[in-house]
Amino acid sequence: MDIVYRYDGSWAGFLTCVFESYVNHEEPMDFLTLNDPTVTLWPEREVTTHPAHAQRVSRGLEKKTSARFRHQMERAFLTCLEDRDRILYGLIRRGFSEGDRVRLDLADPAMAKVTLALAKMWTEWDHLKGFVRFSDLDGVLVGEIEPKNRVLPLLAPHFAARLNGERVVLYDRTHQEAFLAENFRWTILPVEEFSMGPAGEEERQWRRLWKQFFQTLSIQERTNPKCQSIHLPKRYRHVMTEFMEEEEAAKPALP
Repeated sequence: MDIVYRYDGSWAGFLTCVFESYVNHEEPMDFLTLNDPTVTLWPEREVTTHPAHAQRVSRGLEKKTSARFRHQMERAFLTCLEDRDRILYGLIRRGFSEGDRVRLDLADPAMAKVTLALAKMWTEWDHLKGFVRFSDLDGVLVGEIEPKNRVLPLLAPHFAARLNGERVVLYDRTHQEAFLAENFRWTILPVEEFSMGPAGEEERQWRRLWKQFFQTLSIQERTNPKCQSIHLPKRYRHVMTEFMEEEEAAKPALP
């Protein structure tokens, strides 16, 4: 029967959908999240995340495929790959029937798309490790990112270790979630609305010094915008201190 599954958007929820499809002997036409406004012509079923069912699917994959394949599937779930859920669902089904051979089938269009999506995500992750800018707001290090892929869970361990012991907030505008760290512990929570709030005079002075340092290092006669865009893509700049206008940096916080 043609059907669409709606779930909470988590990895455990997706694996629960895989479990439901086998139990009900059906292959979903599409996967939508609970908050997705998309309307379909197929009947829909809301799938409640069941950790035990997700674990059964995970253990089944462990018996049939390699750890690398499972790692690829889990990480690919964080990408912005178009038709991601349907592609991963098809690969997981193939993994159950063909074993780890599916991972080595580089001629398969689905596997090729996943491999490319993973490469792009890891590139974005690597860029953001260096491009994230934190501001000291009342003793809390606050920053914002706007990534294409859901890289915050991958960035979290890096900044938790690097800023160990600090109070940190890193907000992902795209996926509306925030990394929170305090007292050597950290977590990621959904956040619908967020604003860094106005910077104090000391923070603004540090920002001016950083901008002056940035401008001093540049050589006007050798300015090469194209080369600069390669090493520092423009899509990251609107959340970087050295490219922010003073008015933007001083905008008020949300209530």
